[in-house]
Amino acid sequence: MREWEYARMNTVKTVGLLTVLTLLLLLAGRLIGGTGGMTIALVLAVVMNISSYWFSDKIALAMAGARPVSEAEAPEIYRIVRELTQKAGLPMPKVYVVEQRAPNAFATGRDPQHAVVAVTAGILDIVNERELRAVIAHELGHVRHRDTLVMAVVASVAGAIAYLAQMAQWAMLFGGFGGFGGGDSEERGNPIGMLVGIIVLPIAAMLVQLAVSRSREYGADDAGADLSGDPLALASALRKLQAVSKQVPLQVNPSMSHLFIVQPLIPGGMASLFSTHPSTEARIARLEKRAGSYLGS
Repeated sequence: MREWEYARMNTVKTVGLLTVLTLLLLLAGRLIGGTGGMTIALVLAVVMNISSYWFSDKIALAMAGARPVSEAEAPEIYRIVRELTQKAGLPMPKVYVVEQRAPNAFATGRDPQHAVVAVTAGILDIVNERELRAVIAHELGHVRHRDTLVMAVVASVAGAIAYLAQMAQWAMLFGGFGGFGGGDSEERGNPIGMLVGIIVLPIAAMLVQLAVSRSREYGADDAGADLSGDPLALASALRKLQAVSKQVPLQVNPSMSHLFIVQPLIPGGMASLFSTHPSTEARIARLEKRAGSYLGS
């Protein structure tokens, strides 16, 4: 399947999942706080989506501890990024480095004109130029598909549902079962609805978020393979990153896991409970199959 065809299918799937996530948000507001809760949910979603649109890149870079680097500091990275962006017809993104030994990379920014590509210092120690080129091509695939914006919106809506659930917990502890709405039964939640909202809906929202994240990783793998013209280099890089990441955990907030090319192994082992990425083995197998189709064409 061609990269653009997969991207189109991926977009349709993502729109469907975003719709489900939005409906979950409205349902959470309804169950927890009645019609008043739905209004709170809508306002919360609007505020968080606007914030994520304008500030998601700054938040992500700050949470990762990334710093901008000049071309004089990182000439090899700049050269590769410039070559690939010119090939892809993308604007030159800003380049950042995360001063950690754990090898990884991510992209952020609301659109290609405001994109950032960041790599950890550790990745430069374990990959060769072919592999680094393939990793950066993967990240530019996220930029091309606007995954950075989609995932920021998904995370904000899922976060809004979790926030509503927390509000409901406090309401039950200190305000009885009246919820947020007050007034008659049509305007406020009910005990069963609040319990469902507190327990079930945040888990459902997280599962939708994970589904979007996994599908986006496959799409970026395909885009990176096509842009670099070297699927096996990306497969090799993923294999190395996965192996070293198990030995050198990335010190980063777990809420950022979906951004990185391989899921960071957070100290304490919590990352294994809910994976934001497809298995590295499955990704490598797809890339090796893709390399075979290149040779056969």
